[in-house]
Amino acid sequence: MLDSGKVSTRPGSTSSPPRSRRETKRNLAAIEARRLAGARMLKRQVPQADVARALGVSRQAVSQWARQLALVDGAIGKLKAKAPGRPARLDVTQREWLSCALIAGALQAGFPTQQWNVKRVRMLIARRFAIEYTNSGCWELLRSLGFSPRKLTPPVTRSRPNAWRCRTIPGASPGNAPDHNA
Repeated sequence: MLDSGKVSTRPGSTSSPPRSRRETKRNLAAIEARRLAGARMLKRQVPQADVARALGVSRQAVSQWARQLALVDGAIGKLKAKAPGRPARLDVTQREWLSCALIAGALQAGFPTQQWNVKRVRMLIARRFAIEYTNSGCWELLRSLGFSPRKLTPPVTRSRPNAWRCRTIPGASPGNAPDHNA
């Protein structure tokens, strides 16, 4: 039964139409708000099926919310969503070390020439951290660090002018730099 934009979910009752999943697919704030609204409804003893219907989510999702709510003893404020996607394989310290090693050069890392390539970066990561990357995974890591095929050093931002201080190569000084004006 349709009546002025309302959708019937069962005979004799009308409710707001469920939100489209496209609206909230990548909108993390909307997903979190929907989850917390569901937790509030569960805390008021609304049946899981009704919560799922009202919020336009699956019953399995509501069941997970109910389990999480029980684990925190009903404290809605303690419910926090995990970060989306797969966790990073290298932590912040390891990523900083890798950036410094790439800037210092392949010779410093024990390779016969100064040229970096994906295979060498993968070997360096495996040797140092015992973590294996695929070629595409290594490229993604390098891009996330600000590296590109033609640019050895990522740009320094105004908000973090000393962010890449580790880039200075030990033993190198301005006096040792080649004179390009000659």
